[in-house]
Amino acid sequence: MKRDVFFISDRTGITAENLGDSLLTQFPNIQFNRTNIPFVTNEKAAQAAVLAIRQSKKNGVEPIVFSTLTDMATQTIIKGSCAHVFDLFGTFVEPLEEALGTESSHKAGRMHGIGDTNAYDKRVHALNFTLGHDDGLSLRNLNDADIVLIGVSRCGKTPTCLYLAMQYSLKAANYPLIQDDLVGSTLPKSLDSCRGKLYGLTIEAEQLSRIRKERRPTGEYSTLPRCQWEIARAEKLFIEEQIPFIDTTTVSIEEMAAIARRDMKLR
Repeated sequence: MKRDVFFISDRTGITAENLGDSLLTQFPNIQFNRTNIPFVTNEKAAQAAVLAIRQSKKNGVEPIVFSTLTDMATQTIIKGSCAHVFDLFGTFVEPLEEALGTESSHKAGRMHGIGDTNAYDKRVHALNFTLGHDDGLSLRNLNDADIVLIGVSRCGKTPTCLYLAMQYSLKAANYPLIQDDLVGSTLPKSLDSCRGKLYGLTIEAEQLSRIRKERRPTGEYSTLPRCQWEIARAEKLFIEEQIPFIDTTTVSIEEMAAIARRDMKLR
């Protein structure tokens, strides 16, 4: 079974997608065709979105619409689209207004805008730090990191670091464990200064081999025995050096970041 799903927002649509996708994962037997329609900030844009929604209606099956619109006029237009519309903000804002004893601002883009310049600057600084300390690119000021992810090549360090920086404004560096590090089974000296900030990532050898073959299909780098050896040595290092670590095989980037943040007690 296939269903068309639309995410409607007056900003980027990230919130609508995140909330909507969280709900859709509860229906694994249905295939969803997703469409994000961002920046619906006026009635003209809302009417164009309604046209797209109506055109997707097939065989009498109404599309699903997740909306985070804050303007009542545009939201009313979307609700007239002959679809199942879920108002993700409206559902909660009214009871929250009652609980807090005050009205909401009903302003667009409060979550992802630059209303809080300090928070925005912190996120940009964290992202710049993370990009400059990706994959062991630079070891300078490594102790300034909030967290340093270590693990073998292609186990998920870079995307997890980027998510930590973008989502949580954390200065996240990562260091790849190469053969010299693994043979000695001792922590590289360059990481001594940030020992308390280290967090390990591991992965099942079969999965690592598949990932590496996509990048480099030939050579020892992607063979299963090589992957098994590297992972075994890395996990031995984590245990001996008392470095907390997580198996990333079946864990999403978002979950990895949240678990690492929790384990390292980062705010």
